[in-house]
Amino acid sequence: MERFYVTTAIPYANSAPHIGFAMEAVQADALARYHRIIGDDVYFLTGTDEHGMKIADTAEERGISPQEHVDMMAQLNIELKEYLNLTYDDFIRTTSDRHKAGAKKLWRVLFENGDIYKDSYEGFYCSGCESYITEKELIDGKCPVHKKEAHRFSEENYFFRLSKYSKRIEKLIETDELKIVPESRKKEFLNVVKEGLNDVSFSRPKEALQWGIEVPNDPTQTMYVWCDALSNYITALGYEKNGVSFEKYWPADVHVIGKDILRFHAGIWIGMLLSAGLKIPKSIYVHGFITSGGHKMSKSLENVVAPVDISEQYGREPLRYYLLREIPTTDDGDFTVERFIDVYNSELANNLGNLVNRVFSMTKRYCDGVIPEKPKDVEHFTQKYAAMWQRYHQAVEAFNLKKAIEEIMAHVDDANKYIEDEKPWVVAKEDKEKVCVILYNLLEMLRHIAGAFYPFIPEASEKILNGLGVSIEDENPAQMQLWGELKSGETLTNVGKLFPRIEEEDR
Repeated sequence: MERFYVTTAIPYANSAPHIGFAMEAVQADALARYHRIIGDDVYFLTGTDEHGMKIADTAEERGISPQEHVDMMAQLNIELKEYLNLTYDDFIRTTSDRHKAGAKKLWRVLFENGDIYKDSYEGFYCSGCESYITEKELIDGKCPVHKKEAHRFSEENYFFRLSKYSKRIEKLIETDELKIVPESRKKEFLNVVKEGLNDVSFSRPKEALQWGIEVPNDPTQTMYVWCDALSNYITALGYEKNGVSFEKYWPADVHVIGKDILRFHAGIWIGMLLSAGLKIPKSIYVHGFITSGGHKMSKSLENVVAPVDISEQYGREPLRYYLLREIPTTDDGDFTVERFIDVYNSELANNLGNLVNRVFSMTKRYCDGVIPEKPKDVEHFTQKYAAMWQRYHQAVEAFNLKKAIEEIMAHVDDANKYIEDEKPWVVAKEDKEKVCVILYNLLEMLRHIAGAFYPFIPEASEKILNGLGVSIEDENPAQMQLWGELKSGETLTNVGKLFPRIEEEDR
């Protein structure tokens, strides 16, 4: 059994989770589910980043303590597990004792290795990013992300010698020992690395940043975001005490992150691991942003999409499907309720839902609701579905979840076409044996389609499989992909209407 460790980035606990993080969480969950069904030992981590000046300021504005504020925000993120049907194994909070202990241990290791030193910093800082910005990154004196003026200041901080590891990081990425997907993001970051990575500020004076982890052996300084937040990937595994989970699952197989934080994960995080003598993650999968109606989401434009609202009104399976199918996996995409409903009705209700309903209904009508005998001539379908699974696996392994879903939907369309071409309702009047051959083939198509769909829309997949007398937990990964494994003589059980159409009055 191979082991597979996948993480999301931990969202900043300053406000409720947005649709962009919902997409990231569902992408990571799809990878976790996929690796479970192929037989891997999976560990899936998410959590919340709960320290920083912005959180302290927001809490003060609300008249509550920072801890009360992050408790509420963490709970909203935890509730996403239900709203998105996530299967993570652990949720790490950076205010937890286990995280603080692990982050302090990592700091001490870096310090003892001579890679943390004290110096004065003078430059620009964006409170929106909670990040230092070089002068050349500014656009008209403003942060390129938040479009707000960056503040210039000077203070004494601890620094991490990232420059020491710049060349090693460049080589790791060039050789794909640290694989960055997609290739365009790899090239983009390599252009940054080739100019040389600079040392980064690792702390701030306590009078400037009180809400955070105290620097070991220096109570006048607070640990800055890098050694705090980035270390969550190992603190959650018990890095502090070299626990069993840490020994078993580290290094991570995949960090799933947004494109705006690639430089932190591929640069600073890798430098920290090299300094500490720890293994580096195997890969970083990078997704894009979600816009709404072609515009960046903002409260002023009233176009912010809340994943909880969509899930509550239309269901979590359709939301998962849209985020994985409609948004390009590694690029930017758009979300509008109108487009969401169009995709739902055309692909889930009309194509998939209608296919399942027709096949089960015809099997009940023409074969007494019992799975017919397996036909003798299966060569055509054996080759066809072996090719489907091969393309499907290649797409998922390349972090192209959209392409994997498109491969499955092509076979949904093909199954619907098979019905129209074979016309079982006509054949049934003349040849009972032939209609049962047609229906066995259709039921077996559904088994393959549902098995492949499981990482993406698990509830619908399980309903279809259970209706066929199959359990995803009991399926042998290799046999699941073979044609003709459906057991003849099993009585179908009612699946119900998987995806009722969304009518105008339901919007």
